[in-house]
Amino acid sequence: MTKTRHILFLQSSSEGYGSGKIILQVLRFYQNQGLSPVVVLTSEGPIQKDLVQLNIPFYVHNLGILRRKYVSPSGLLNRLSKNLKAYRFLSKLHEKYRFELVYSNTLAVVVGAYWAKRNRIPHIWHIHEILLGPRPLRSWLAGLLDSSTFRPIAVSQAVADNWQPLLKRSKIQVIHNGIPYEQFLEAKPTLKKELGLSDSSILIGMIGRINPGKGQFFFIDLADRLSKSFPEVHFVLVGDPFPGYEPILEEVKLEIRNKRLENSVFYLGFREDIPEVMASLDIFVLPSVLPDSFPTVILEAMAAGKPVVATRSGGASEMVVEGETGYLISIGDVEEGFLALEKLIQDQSLREQMGANGRNRTLYSYSLEAFEQKIVNHLWHHLRKS
Repeated sequence: MTKTRHILFLQSSSEGYGSGKIILQVLRFYQNQGLSPVVVLTSEGPIQKDLVQLNIPFYVHNLGILRRKYVSPSGLLNRLSKNLKAYRFLSKLHEKYRFELVYSNTLAVVVGAYWAKRNRIPHIWHIHEILLGPRPLRSWLAGLLDSSTFRPIAVSQAVADNWQPLLKRSKIQVIHNGIPYEQFLEAKPTLKKELGLSDSSILIGMIGRINPGKGQFFFIDLADRLSKSFPEVHFVLVGDPFPGYEPILEEVKLEIRNKRLENSVFYLGFREDIPEVMASLDIFVLPSVLPDSFPTVILEAMAAGKPVVATRSGGASEMVVEGETGYLISIGDVEEGFLALEKLIQDQSLREQMGANGRNRTLYSYSLEAFEQKIVNHLWHHLRKS
């Protein structure tokens, strides 16, 4: 009788954005290797239905996820309490499943590293974050990495460069994400009709969770500058707020009203039809103002054949080839962003050529098959084959 080999996965977000999409791929890869994942989500969310389809058991329990809003004495006490409760919860699960490996997705999940270390179970940390401060938090996380995970995964070289200098023993392996691209290759544009725009109009969009780092206000500033020169161009913002960041959404809506952009900037909130939304865009913009590790949404945009304008922020600089698949601009530089977008607005053939270049780059350099092979090879460095 074949032994069931259970792997514990700890997921920081239950939403269907970047890290959620990536963890679903990793879960499939592990299943393909004959392993049996068990997932703990920190809250209810859309990812649950995907886990049901994959026939993967999951549990919802507060994992004491680290967020910027908790970086205060009272916030850290709150996180400590949640992590202690999560630690006890994992111990109870272990009695049932006898885990052979723990996989923590993002540095926001810290309880898995402690729990795995105390139980002498191999631990994998999949790092998605570039953290610039505060210094005590960086040092503490680096120490936990060093003591719990001998070969962490970083989603980009930018992420590895941020953490490796702080580590004495752990050696980070860079594994670029890959996702299924079929939907983005085949999707039909529907959004312009929904918004009452002509097919010949130009639509510029950004897709991302609303939080302090994604750059929605920078995007609105770009829209304000461009609308003065190109009144026929329209803009869409897609994405809902991280829990706790709802006030930022209200500020975004207020900024659109204050700049009198209601007729040219559309806020669409959370959408499940991202392939169709992406197919409807003429230009994709990711205006992150804090380092963005390896934005999955750029892969989606390039697979959809869209030119990308992104800030020189983290992994985007590794993904976008300047002048070939799009343009890289300085954080917060409205004039530089305007000039890059102006070139694309005025030249349809340039948009099409850059979009085609981006699609080819994505399918060749960031294929799902290459991602799977690297994840599987990494897995068996931590887990003995039976």
